[in-house]
Amino acid sequence: MERGKMAEAESLETAAEHERILREIESTDTACIGPTLRSVYDGEEHGRFMEKLETRIRNHDREIEKMCNFHYQGFVDSITELLKVRGEAQKLKNQVTDTNGKLQHEGKELVIAMEELKQCRLQQRNISATVDKLMLCLPVLEMYSKLRDQMKTKRHYPALKTLEHLEHTYLPQVSHYRFCKVMVDNIPKLREEIKDVSMSDLKDFLESIRKHSDKIGETAMKQAQQQRNLDNIVLQQPRIGSKRKSKKDAYIIFDTEIESTSPKSEQDSGILDVEDEEDDEEVPGAQDLVDFSPVYRCLHIYSVLGARETFENYYRKQRRKQARLVLQPPSNMHETLDGYRKYFNQIVGFFVVEDHILHTTQGLVNRAYIDELWEMALSKTIAALRTHSSYCSDPNLVLDLKNLIVLFADTLQVYGFPVNQLFDMLLEIRDQYSETLLKKWAGIFRNILDSDNYSPIPVTSEEMYKKVVGQFPFQDIELEKQLFPKKFPFSEFVPKVYNQIKEFIYACLKFSEDLHLSSTEIDDMIRKSTNLLLTRTLSNSLQNVIKRKNIGLTELVQIIINTTHLEKSCKYLEEFITNITNVLPETVHTTKLYGTTTFKGKVAQTACMSACKHLATSLMQLLLEAEVRQLTLGALQQFNLDVRECEQFARSGPVPGFQEDTLQLAFIDLRQLLDLFIQWDWSTYLADYGQPNCKYLRVNPVTALTLLEKMKDTSRKNNMFAQFRKNERDKQKLIDTVAKQLRGLISSHHS
Repeated sequence: MERGKMAEAESLETAAEHERILREIESTDTACIGPTLRSVYDGEEHGRFMEKLETRIRNHDREIEKMCNFHYQGFVDSITELLKVRGEAQKLKNQVTDTNGKLQHEGKELVIAMEELKQCRLQQRNISATVDKLMLCLPVLEMYSKLRDQMKTKRHYPALKTLEHLEHTYLPQVSHYRFCKVMVDNIPKLREEIKDVSMSDLKDFLESIRKHSDKIGETAMKQAQQQRNLDNIVLQQPRIGSKRKSKKDAYIIFDTEIESTSPKSEQDSGILDVEDEEDDEEVPGAQDLVDFSPVYRCLHIYSVLGARETFENYYRKQRRKQARLVLQPPSNMHETLDGYRKYFNQIVGFFVVEDHILHTTQGLVNRAYIDELWEMALSKTIAALRTHSSYCSDPNLVLDLKNLIVLFADTLQVYGFPVNQLFDMLLEIRDQYSETLLKKWAGIFRNILDSDNYSPIPVTSEEMYKKVVGQFPFQDIELEKQLFPKKFPFSEFVPKVYNQIKEFIYACLKFSEDLHLSSTEIDDMIRKSTNLLLTRTLSNSLQNVIKRKNIGLTELVQIIINTTHLEKSCKYLEEFITNITNVLPETVHTTKLYGTTTFKGKVAQTACMSACKHLATSLMQLLLEAEVRQLTLGALQQFNLDVRECEQFARSGPVPGFQEDTLQLAFIDLRQLLDLFIQWDWSTYLADYGQPNCKYLRVNPVTALTLLEKMKDTSRKNNMFAQFRKNERDKQKLIDTVAKQLRGLISSHHS
C-alpha cells in the first residue's frame, strides 16, 4: 500500500518535471535548448517524456490545422482578385514600355549632355584637387624661396626661423612629394651653412673689436673724466636740486631689453642707444662704437641649433687669447705718455665690451669668467707698470702716468671691477716719483749754487727789501732800522732754495691728489719727502760745492751763514705744509721736519775737512813750487812747526761729529814727508817702500826726489868749502845715493 503511494507520488513529480521541460522548450531559444534536453536524457523517464512530447506535438498540429481552416476562404478570395489584376498589369506594362521607348528616344541628347557634364565635373574636381594641392605646396615653395633670399642677404637668424617653420609646419603637409624630400635632405646642409656663416660673422666681429678696443677704451675714459669733472663741479657748488649720476650715466642703457630668445634684427645698425635724448651734447657711449648684433645672432643661432655650449667655449677661448695680446705692453711704452694711454685704452676697451656682453646676454659670459680675466689682467698690468715706470726719470711724466692710472682705475671701477691693487701700486710709484723729484731738484739746486756769488744780498730801496722778504721769511729788527743801502746776511741762493723747496712740496702734493688718501697720510708723505730733500739732496749739493778746489774761505763762511738761515726757515715750511694739508703739527703721527740741522752739521764737517785739505795742499804746493829752487834744513824745520800748529787745530775738534784723528788725516801726506826729511830716515823708506804697513806709505818718490833736489842744490851753492869737509862730502854722497835710488824706484814704478 505504501509502495503504491510512493510510486504514485513519484509519477506525479515526474509528470510535473516533464511539463516544466516542455514549457521551457516552447519558450526557450533553440540555441539554448541543449541543457534542457540533456536533463531529459540524464533522467530515467525518457520514454514517458517522449510520449508526452508526441502528445504535445499532436496538440499543436491540431491547433495549426484549425487556424488554416479558419483562414482558407480569405486566401482563395485573394487569389481570385490577383488573377483579375494580371490583365490590367499587362496593359500597364505595355504603356510603360511605350512610354520608356519614347523617353529613351527623347533623352538620348540629354544623356550625351549629361555625359559631357560628367566629364566637366570630373575635370572641375581634378582642377579643384590640383588647386588644393598647389595651395599646400605654394607656401612651402614660398618659404623655401624666402629662405634662400634670407641666406643671400645674410639674414641668418630669420633664415633659421624660416627653416624651422618650413621643417616643422609646412613640409609635413606635403611630405609625399618628391621635391619635399629634396628639401628635407637639404635642411641639414642649410643649418651647417648658417652656422658657418654666423661663425664667420663672429670672427669678423672679434677681429673688429680687437682693432677698435683702444677707441672704445678712449671713449670710456673720456666719459669717466667728464663724470669726475662734473662731480668736482657739483662738490664745489651748493647741492640744491642736484642729483649725482649713478652708474647708468657711464654705462649705456638700452631703449629695450635684449632677451636671449630674440636677437636684434639686421637693420639695427646702432645696437646701443642712449637712454635720454636730451643729453645729445655728451660724449657717445663707449658701446655705441660697436655693433654687437653678430654676437647676439650667432648666440641665438647656436642656441636654436643646440650648440650653445660650443659657441660659449669658442667665444671665451678667443677672448682670452685677445686679452693676452692686449695685456702685452709694447717694449717702448715707457718712452711717452701716449704709449701708456694706448695700453690703458685697449684694456679698458676689452673689459667694457665684456661687461656689455655680460649684461646683455644670459650666460655667454658670467661674473666668474669676468673676474678671472680681470684678476689676470690686473696682475699683468701691475707687473708691466712696475717694469716700465722704473725706466722713467722725468717726474712730469711720472705725474702724468699717475693721473692716467687713476683715470684708468676710476673708469674700470664704474663698471664694477675692483681696483684697490692699482691704488696700492700707485703708492709704490709715489716713492719712485719722489726719487725722480729729488734728482730733478738736485739739478735745480746745483744750478742755483753754481750761479750764486756767495755774497750778502745788497738792497738799495724799500721795494727791493720787501721783495726779498716776500721770497724768504726773514725778520731782523736791527736790519730794518738801518738806512739804505744795506745788506741781508745771506746770499741769493737762500730765497731761491726756499722757494724751490715750496715748489717741491707742491709737486709732492700733486701726486697725492685722487689717491683716496687721508690728509694725515698726505701730510706724512710730504714731510718725509721734504726731509729727504733737505737732508740728502740739498746737503749733497752743498757738500759738492764745498769740495770744489776753487772754493775760498769767504765762500765757506757764507755757506754756513746761509744754512743757518735755512735752518731757521724750517718752522715756516712746516706751517706751509700744515696750511695745504690741514693737519695740525700737534697731531701724534705728524712727521717733524729735520730741518737743516742734519745737513748743516754735514756742511760744517765738510767745510772744515775741505779747509784742512786745502791748507795741506797749499802747504805741499808751497814746498814743491818751481819758484822755490832752494830749501834748507832750517827752513824745513820751521815749516814743520807751522804744520804742527795746523795738526793741533785739527786735534782740537773745531767741528763736532768727527772721529778721532779724522781731520789730522788731511795733513798725513805732509807729516810723513816732513818726518822723512827731518829724521833723514831714508833707509827705512827705501827698505819698506811698497809694503802695505810702510811707515812712509803716503810719501811719493817723485815728491821726495823733487824736495831732495832742492836741498841738494842748496848744499852745493851755499857751502863752497863743503867739498873739503869729510862730513859734508859724506852727506852729499848720501844725498846723491838716495836720489839715485829714488830715480830707480820711479823708473821701476813707471815700467
